Amino acid sequence: MSSVSTSTAVRADCAADRAGTLTFDLTAPAPAPDSVLLLRRRGAAGRKPGGTVRIPLSRPAPGRLRGVLPASTELAEGRWDAYVEEPGDEPAEAVVEPGLRDLRALVDRCPDTGTASVSARVPYPTLDGRLAVRSWVRAPHAEAGAVLAGPAGMTVRGVLYGVEAGEGAVVEARLPGEPDRVHSVPLTAPDPDGPAGSFTFTLPYAPAAAGAVPEAQRWQLWLVPATGAAGVRISRILDDVWSRDKSFVYPGHPAAPGVRATPCYTTDNDLCLRLEPVPADR
Repeated sequence: MSSVSTSTAVRADCAADRAGTLTFDLTAPAPAPDSVLLLRRRGAAGRKPGGTVRIPLSRPAPGRLRGVLPASTELAEGRWDAYVEEPGDEPAEAVVEPGLRDLRALVDRCPDTGTASVSARVPYPTLDGRLAVRSWVRAPHAEAGAVLAGPAGMTVRGVLYGVEAGEGAVVEARLPGEPDRVHSVPLTAPDPDGPAGSFTFTLPYAPAAAGAVPEAQRWQLWLVPATGAAGVRISRILDDVWSRDKSFVYPGHPAAPGVRATPCYTTDNDLCLRLEPVPADR
């Protein structure tokens, strides 16, 4: 079992390119030869096969180590914590702290819509001050773009990857744990001036709010590309934001007497419609 050392802080600057390759430049006092940068998937998955990725470190300058995670390296969807592993009979692991993060190349990426899957990786600082990487792997994928929170419904534009929208394509609002509570709306005609795979839909608030809303609800949004096809989760992952739940805030509107509707994202960047009861005097 490896031990984790927190006495010596290792700091890493991160940079990303548009293909998804991540470069980590680390500083550490007298780093041991043959050390590696280790990414471990958080939770029980980190103890299973494929739950760790070891990245060799080179020495571009005295006192610095560099590790490169190519875009071609498999990194399952989830959150991956970073450590420096020093070799020995009992390998020691040093926690990695976040330094500068140059993620400009990740903003507004537009992969080929014909690709079978879409992946994204964003280095970020955890709440307790460590470096981690948020990874997504979606096949297919529905990327949310502009979201307009109108007074009666939300209008969303986006791009569909890995599958084409066909006859009967709809967006479904699903309430987790209640399979009978599903509301669907059709996709509108794609924008002729937009990118390939573009889609638009408007989801009214009232149908979801017609049932009981005793507490806050998050309705998940799924794009069903054709009649009978499996749904594709609508998310926004093709930029440098690792968690949108607090950074992307939309106005709320009345959906029914005593119920407010607000578009929102989860901590995993999945798009939702939030319904919540409000006092009668508000």
